[in-house]
This record gives sequence, C-alpha cells and structure tokens, in this order.
Amino acid sequence: MAAFQKTKDRGIYKRGGRYLFSYRVDGDQRWESFRTLNEARQAKRARGTDLDRGEFQAASKDTLHEFGRQWVERYQGRGRRGFRESTRDDYRRQLDRYVFRFFPAHRKLTQLTPRMVGEFVAWLCDPAKQDGRVLADSTVRNIMAPLRACLSTAVREGIIRMNPAREVDLPHRPTIESDEDEIKAMSTEQLETFLRITPPRWHAFFHLLAITGVRISEAIALEWRHVQLDGSAPHIKVRQRIVRGQLGPPKSKYGKREIPITHALVSELRAHRAGSEWPGDTDPVFPSGAGTVLNPTNVFHRVLRPTAEEAGVAWAGFHTFRHTCATMLFANGRNAVQVQRWLGHHSPAFTLATYVHLLNGDVGGALELPQSVNTSVNMNHTTGPHNGDPDIPETLEIRASTTLRATA
Repeated sequence: MAAFQKTKDRGIYKRGGRYLFSYRVDGDQRWESFRTLNEARQAKRARGTDLDRGEFQAASKDTLHEFGRQWVERYQGRGRRGFRESTRDDYRRQLDRYVFRFFPAHRKLTQLTPRMVGEFVAWLCDPAKQDGRVLADSTVRNIMAPLRACLSTAVREGIIRMNPAREVDLPHRPTIESDEDEIKAMSTEQLETFLRITPPRWHAFFHLLAITGVRISEAIALEWRHVQLDGSAPHIKVRQRIVRGQLGPPKSKYGKREIPITHALVSELRAHRAGSEWPGDTDPVFPSGAGTVLNPTNVFHRVLRPTAEEAGVAWAGFHTFRHTCATMLFANGRNAVQVQRWLGHHSPAFTLATYVHLLNGDVGGALELPQSVNTSVNMNHTTGPHNGDPDIPETLEIRASTTLRATA
C-alpha cells in the first residue's frame, strides 16, 4: 500500500496517483481524493467554506433510478391545481421509456451534470437512437418535464445543490409546413354528407360532437345526469373526462362548462335514451355494446374511419369535429371569448392562435358612426348598439334538410 506523501499545499497529501485531504463533520473524519492537485485544492477550499457557513451537505448515495422511482409515487405538484393521477402515469412512462433507458442504473444524483442532460436531449433528438422515430420538439419537452421536476425536488430536499436540467437548451427545430399539419375543419357540405351516411346508432354521437365541440375524452365520459333535455335552455354539462381508461376532471378548470344544444339534438337524444339498455342517470350517454365506457380507438377504426372515407374526408379524426364547431362559431360571428368558453380553452389568446386562419384577414371598408351620433358636440354621450351578453352563448343547429346554419 502506497504511503502518504506531503505536498506543498498544507493538508493535501499524495497517495499513489491520487491527491487527498481530510476534514471533520460532527467529529467524524472524512477523506476525499482527486485525480489532480488542482482539483484537490478547489475541493478543499469549497469544503472549508461550506463548513464555516454551516452549509455542508454529505454527498448522497441515491441513484437517479432509485430516487426517480420513489419520487414519482409521492410527488404532488407545485401549483394550486395539484397533481393528477393521469399526469403521474405519464411521468412514469416518460421516466421508464426514456430517462432510465439513457442514464445507467448506477448513476448517482450527485454525478449528474448539465452536459450529461444535454447529451440526453441530443439522444432524444436522434432518430437513429429512437428506432427511426423523429420526436417532435413538444414531445422532447414533455419527456424533460418529469426529469426537471424530479431534480428540482432533489434540490429542495438538499440532496443536490443545483438542478442540472434547469438551464439545458431544448430544441426549437424548424418544421416544414404541409397540408397534413394544418388544422382542418369540415365544410358545411362535408359535414352534411358525413352525418347523412353515419350508421343510425352513431348519428347522435357525431351530431353532438359537431355542434358542441367537446373533446372525445369528454364525450365518452358524458352521463345522463349531465344532459339537460327539458326546459327552455337545453344543454350538456362538461364535468369530467376519461383518458386512458381513467375518469378525472376536465383538462383544466376552464374545461368545466355548460354548452347549449339545439332542439333537434334534444329530440334525438330523447329517442336515444328511450332505446338504450342503460338509461340511468349515472350510465354513459354513449355506452359500448356491453354498457361500459366507449373505447375511442375502436370507434375510430370501426365507425369514424369508414364513414369518413365514404364521405370523402378520409383525413378526419375526432378532433376534426371540434375544429368544425369552432369554424361554425366564428362564421356565426362569435368573438374569441365566446369561442374560448364554448370550447373550454384556457384563454382567448390560445383560441385565436389556434384558429386565426379561420378569421377574415381583410380589414374591410371605413368604419362609420351612426347618424344619430353628433361627434362635434360631445363625444362623451356617444352610444351604440348592444350586441348581447357574451357569457350567454347560442346554440349551433344542423338542419336535416342538408342546410347547416347557426341559429341566432
């Protein structure tokens, strides 16, 4: 065994090819070794400063795999919205499929560096490493979300000093725009054709999707207690959704909403309930053949795809009906706030950014004031027509006579 040799730096010794120094924590002597004398000098100064300030933390032995697996089971989120179990499931999948696949099982939390995390991002962006798949920038950001949150927790719990994933650059790669990437909505004629050839059992389902714009996850979670068919203001209440078989609240607090429906759909839903084997208040409005919740994948392949192909809109998916509803709303003169509340978006700005291509970009002619306004006397007394309360939406109606219109 090699003997300790003093160096010109007080308290630093050389042993074999390594440089060592010691310090005491709570009466216990600890040794650290480094490859070069300069590394030992820097570490010794840092340890001394930490001990003087009372900020010393012993290096954790937790690995990323060990800490990550127990973290994802106890994490409760950081915002006031809390942390949904569906998000926890997503985090588990992202960690297992990508994070734990890239970082070796023996990698300790204290060994992670920004460079390692940067290499992980590069690995995600390399199709050759992802079985030929090109992960979109948004997918990469979603994969990084649980890693960043996990390491942030480790910082708050004093296991590591800084989050090595916090400042790592994420990709913002240019994309080639194509017709396939554009948000598409069916035209009036296309929607009429689709509904005309839809199998009778599914007509009410797609009719509701078209005039309410609900997400497929919200439609399959709709129960009869959420449908108000009586009175002068029939409507549906969006109160829950089903994602990957799990029942939960809407996508955000803005998703909880009430959407008016036409009397034509009211009549169709009444007939649909009367003929259903499961008409109870807590039964699904659109159940499977066994009375259980619908599987969207099955409905897509068995009903939507063949009907869409026959109607000449083979590209249509469930979200197409949501886009079609937004198109009708804007065509009917609804403003961005009304459409946002109708669709359950988190902000009118998001609604506009998503559907801006549906709006007329022409500035139009000059804006004229009403003749009754005397601008030369007192502008403070100017009055104008009242356009109604934007919080009270109107219904969208699809007429059986192959005419699609929005009723005022």
